[in-house]
Amino acid sequence: MTVSRSRLARLFAVGTVVCTFAAAPACGHTASPPPGTGTPRTTAPTTPSPAPAVADVTPTGDFSPVSRLIEDAVAARRLPGAVVQVGHEGKIVFRQAFGSRKLAGEPGLDGSPAPAEPMTEDTIFDLASLTKSLATSTAVMQLHEEGRVRIDEPVQAYLPDFNPADDPRRAQVTLRMLLTHTSGIAGDLSLDGPWGLDKADKAEGVRRALAAWVVSTPGERFHYSDINFIILGALLEKITGEPEDVYVEHNVFGPLGMSDTYYLPATKACGPHRIRGTAIALDPRGPTVGSCPADAWSTDLLARIAPTALDEDTPGINPDYGHPLRGTVHDPTARRMGGVAGSAGVFTTVHDVGLYAQALLDRLADRPSTFPLRQASVQMMTTPQQPGHHAGQVQAANEATETVFTTTDQLLAAHYPAIPGHDLRGFGWDIDTAHSRPRGAVFPIGSFGHTGFTGVTLWMDPGSDTYVIVLANVIHQRGGPPIAKLSGYVATETARALHLYGT
Repeated sequence: MTVSRSRLARLFAVGTVVCTFAAAPACGHTASPPPGTGTPRTTAPTTPSPAPAVADVTPTGDFSPVSRLIEDAVAARRLPGAVVQVGHEGKIVFRQAFGSRKLAGEPGLDGSPAPAEPMTEDTIFDLASLTKSLATSTAVMQLHEEGRVRIDEPVQAYLPDFNPADDPRRAQVTLRMLLTHTSGIAGDLSLDGPWGLDKADKAEGVRRALAAWVVSTPGERFHYSDINFIILGALLEKITGEPEDVYVEHNVFGPLGMSDTYYLPATKACGPHRIRGTAIALDPRGPTVGSCPADAWSTDLLARIAPTALDEDTPGINPDYGHPLRGTVHDPTARRMGGVAGSAGVFTTVHDVGLYAQALLDRLADRPSTFPLRQASVQMMTTPQQPGHHAGQVQAANEATETVFTTTDQLLAAHYPAIPGHDLRGFGWDIDTAHSRPRGAVFPIGSFGHTGFTGVTLWMDPGSDTYVIVLANVIHQRGGPPIAKLSGYVATETARALHLYGT
């Protein structure tokens, strides 16, 4: 039987409302171990080792249209290369690497121009803002489960420096608003001046975030802001007493088996390297190391990391200016903060993102899962939670998409969001906003995902038990367009290949 997208969305929304307002044991896994009790692992391999083994692919459907989309984009020089993985009904049904990890003539690991490096399935990518979803949001929801934070509590209750003058507007900002980008806080920190360039200065980054202007009425509208998640990262570190990279290593990535996922602060690098300002570069002349401390990461990883762009932050002051970034986070604010922030900094592979996505879908479906949150918490995280949200929003948005009979692009929806001015955000996840193009034209509103500026996307659809991952280093090629449109095309062709929702 073919189920319409709007009908499925209604069923999904009803289930969500029941579980959101019911007692947690009725919806979650009462037998699940408490979050944060997974066996800790080290921040990186202590000795050089190959990439971890990955799950086999069970080919399902005709994914040649997906392959053509990426191959055509590479041929048109819209991106150097990409790795795509699709999961459906608990299996990996498609995974393929395309193009180049590093372009010909661009600097190699030794800094000299070198031949192209082929993209491989085990390539490690800078996740950029996908860090917000996989790391920070998941960690904050763990604190919520444990009763260590309350979602609707003012930020100043946990971080008094957010409102030292008792400003009434700042007093309105809650954790919910930070998690849904409705705080009214400005989008980005000021990069004026030399702070964090010659030497990382996380304290100054946090100070600037806590003092950032609240430019619009809190809770009034959606406005994407890196500062929201820098503040959440600071809150996480204050409450847990651990740096975010250490906390998520032990409590998020470790329980999920994401052994190829890391924050990569330059100061924790182990192996022959040098540091320019806050950026790392391999130095073949440097001393070799037989084994690395447990809290370090091996520079052997650099060979698998996809380079992003040149460091163009502040010429004349930045010691790394003009050098390619490889193994150093591209986001300039996170870079100035030492590579570890709530907004950006995580590096990983398509395999590990797939582990996260599959475990999350399993938890939502009440199947056995290693996801380090209970079902009720995941339902909260992945359904509309912006101030003023209500149960009928997803259904109304899906119905709005079905009233549009023509579109200029058959692989994308006519409008994002479906209803202008009605932005839908979960806790760290995008549901229906101007950033939702990776959903494509088939997956319903109620599916969710996120993008990263470097060229990465993850989109998940509980209704069809499907996830779509596109990891690329678009910005390695100067002028490369944002990945969201291409990812939306991939999502649409994926849905067609799997014959989802009547396609």
